[in-house]
Amino acid sequence: MAQPANKSGWLRGKVKAVSSGDTLVIMGVTKAEIPPEKTVVLAHLSAPRLARRGGQDEPFAWDSREYLRKLCIGKDVVFRTEYTIPNFSREFCSVFIGSTNVGNEVVTHGWAKVKEGKGETTPEHNELLRLEEQAKQQGVGLWNRTPGSVEAAIRDLPPSAVGDPSNLDAMSLLAANKGKSMQAIVEQVRDGSSLRVYLLPEFQFVQVYVAGIAAPSMGRRTTQEPTQPIEVPSDETNGETNGESRGQLTTAQRVLASSTTFNEVSPDAFGREAKHFTEIRVLNRDVRIVLEGVDKYSNLICSVYYSDGESAKDLAMELIENGYAKYVEWSAIMMEEEARRKLKAAELEAKKTKLRLWTNYVPPATNSKAISDNFTGKVVEVVSGDCVIVADDSLPFGSPAAERRVNLSSIRCPKLGNPRREEKPAPYAREAREFLRTRLIGRQVQVSMEYSRKVPVDGSAAPAGPTDSRVMGFGSVFLLSQVKENEDVSATVPVTAGTQQPGVNVAELIIARGFGTVIRHRDFEERSYYYENLLAAEARATAGRKGIHSAKDPPSMHVTDLLATSAKNTKDFLPFLQRNRRMTAVVEYVLSGHRYKLFVPKETCSIAFSVSGVRCPGRDEPYSNEAISFMRRKIMQRDVEIEVETVDRTGTFIGSLWESKTNVGVTLLEAGHAKLQTGFGADRIPDAHLLAQAEQFAKKQKLKIWENYVEGEEVTNGAASDKKQKEEFKAVVTEVLGGGKFYVQAVADQKVASIQQQLASLNIKEAPVIGAFNPKKGDIVLAQFSQDNSWNRAMVVNGPRGAVQSTKDQFEVFYIDYGNQETVTYIQLRPLDPSVSSAPGLAQLCQLAYVKVPALEDDYGQEAAVHLSETILSEPKEFRVVIEDRDGSGGKAKGQGTGSILLVTLIDDSDISVNATMLKGGLARLEKRKRWEPKEKQQILDELEKYQSEARTARCGMWEYGDIQSDDEENPMPGKKTGAGKR
Repeated sequence: MAQPANKSGWLRGKVKAVSSGDTLVIMGVTKAEIPPEKTVVLAHLSAPRLARRGGQDEPFAWDSREYLRKLCIGKDVVFRTEYTIPNFSREFCSVFIGSTNVGNEVVTHGWAKVKEGKGETTPEHNELLRLEEQAKQQGVGLWNRTPGSVEAAIRDLPPSAVGDPSNLDAMSLLAANKGKSMQAIVEQVRDGSSLRVYLLPEFQFVQVYVAGIAAPSMGRRTTQEPTQPIEVPSDETNGETNGESRGQLTTAQRVLASSTTFNEVSPDAFGREAKHFTEIRVLNRDVRIVLEGVDKYSNLICSVYYSDGESAKDLAMELIENGYAKYVEWSAIMMEEEARRKLKAAELEAKKTKLRLWTNYVPPATNSKAISDNFTGKVVEVVSGDCVIVADDSLPFGSPAAERRVNLSSIRCPKLGNPRREEKPAPYAREAREFLRTRLIGRQVQVSMEYSRKVPVDGSAAPAGPTDSRVMGFGSVFLLSQVKENEDVSATVPVTAGTQQPGVNVAELIIARGFGTVIRHRDFEERSYYYENLLAAEARATAGRKGIHSAKDPPSMHVTDLLATSAKNTKDFLPFLQRNRRMTAVVEYVLSGHRYKLFVPKETCSIAFSVSGVRCPGRDEPYSNEAISFMRRKIMQRDVEIEVETVDRTGTFIGSLWESKTNVGVTLLEAGHAKLQTGFGADRIPDAHLLAQAEQFAKKQKLKIWENYVEGEEVTNGAASDKKQKEEFKAVVTEVLGGGKFYVQAVADQKVASIQQQLASLNIKEAPVIGAFNPKKGDIVLAQFSQDNSWNRAMVVNGPRGAVQSTKDQFEVFYIDYGNQETVTYIQLRPLDPSVSSAPGLAQLCQLAYVKVPALEDDYGQEAAVHLSETILSEPKEFRVVIEDRDGSGGKAKGQGTGSILLVTLIDDSDISVNATMLKGGLARLEKRKRWEPKEKQQILDELEKYQSEARTARCGMWEYGDIQSDDEENPMPGKKTGAGKR
């Protein structure tokens, strides 16, 4: 137990409990988590006895115990055994606190009697007798003879509620004291989260459970009845029985007549440690309890606070933080929201550090991944209450690539539905989006990207792999300028954030208005850095019954969408839109540079609107996308004014539109994104002279569509200008697939050199230990390419189910920087650092534009693939890749990657396109012409048709048996004759 203070038998320890006015429990001073302890009695003294569980104390028993408790509890002491009594387990000791003799102090203040000595007395005993005589003369403590003092010093305890809940009206106690602080003294600790206390001043003995937590069980003792019948003496004479069953055996009869055995159920792991942790903090100490609730068995559920120096500590929080208890929802629900959040956060931290109870804790799998990406920009569009599109300031103004979609971290707002699927908006969905629109559109914000999440594309429970999921980015958006709603957001720095937030947190703002809820993340799931502030805002909104937390019916609005109705119905609305001349509207969508979808609040309808006298490039024409992006930055979701002149035959309203008192037509013309079109008379166009001046300005500056403008010459959006505007780059082909598809890698891409340099700097370690590294479908890993043994980034396309069992397990991988695919074994894989794996793949999937190449399984598919490989892959060389169009439907080939396919013209050093050579060899055919094709595309198709005609005439390739009658996919090409093929 405790170590000797010196060779004279003195021991050191700390007082853990005080059982009565003369008895202490002392624990040793050791490094053990549960030190040994000893119950000792003060030598030569006898204090009055306390009542147990009801009844009356001996006079002054409580005061005697209280004096010793306040003198000794929690103090360091030295003690020595003076004598023992046979067959009595306790030792009789002298106890000192520093230089103070505890026994002498008790006697001096009159709280214990000195036992008479038997035989020879010691100097210590004589000193106690002297002090007792002095206390008697002074009339202190037990020797107080003031009238009525003895009666006043006797506690008449109410019946104990421990073991008999009927002795306490728990519900009445809760109603009178819910949330109030009550004084109590802890008499017993059953386990780390269960205490037995005296409620002061009535001394009601009750059992309380600490709210929100559960400590490990301390085990129990169960009885097992004997299997043999028990014979009990009977009052009846021998042989005379009445056949009736006897009554239940008394306790005394069971003890005397039975052979009952006891089964011990051992404590749970860390049960003893948790109990000791609680005992050394609250046992025999004054505590403050706050009654939170009562369970169905009338047990009191309380928060317990104890003193620690000048501060008060929460016992539940201390147990959770030190890994001695778990968070339990059933009792936590009785507590306030903030207290529950703190307990849950503390448990999560204990799990992360695998502290005590959580030593073997394995975190659940999550589909989220932490990221860090900060940028500033202007809000272009509010998609919904929890999603915005921000134009990154670091990219050129008006560039489509500058727009970044940001989903607000850790919140969920009502869904807007989908009109095409006849899904109506959820309650408060429109209000949430409108709330953000009026505060964010066109405003400067700072974005802190926090995590990404892989989500299924079809709404299923969990994504099965890379081909049926997409990655969404989540972050916090801060409005840098001041807003009126500052009172709705927290002014304090959140616990989880390292620095002061840079502005008003948009997510917190919308939650505080009741337009969304905070997501309850699973353990170890990534979340907002400002999660605590979001929860606090939600609590305020719930208390204030705002938005979705209100008991009122949600606002409803019926909006007529004229874009989804016939042109005749649209024309019927014309008089209503013309009667007020200028009307207020909101730009819902930019359909093209000069055509928009508008919402007219006064008429509660959505219309298609085109700016009169102005025309921007059409789809697939140069600067079409730039015009759309430019207008999204200028007017998307802005409040505008319109003046409707007429409606065309397609149901599009035509008129003038002003944003901030500026004619949008003038803005378009000045920027060189449009041409003035006055075919039906300039006199009918408001501000016609301003439009003409704007166009002349763009012509003189040679902006955008006017870059090749020459005074006196008409410039069209034809081949000459378009050829310059088409995006092109130099690349090397890295892999050829069937059907005219292939992968390229840009030569001048700086990311190529950066990735290669990062991979070269990696130190490839030994094969990982099985179980420590389990690649899953969709993971980005490092794989060893079989042909040259080089290590490259690869995506796992397929692998064994479950965990890796052997180093020979096979994985199908796709090399994201080159486009090729192969099967490798487990020992050819290594985990990859997120800083390297997060960069997108460098291989871009391309397809020959304007031509159709047969697939591998079709006739001449093998010949086409071989010819294409020999042409572009046989020797390393650079090609000029001209992007004609993009297929954004999500291209993929045999599981090899996803994303848009570039439809390209591939040109070698001789300036002859591979597209043309494939046609000339009869290994491809022209795509079917549409009725209305842009002039530039018609010229390209006419040029390529010459090569196809040459192949047809020479009966090359697929034309060797004559013309192909149909160009439709459902009519397959005629097969080759038996025995005449080239195979």
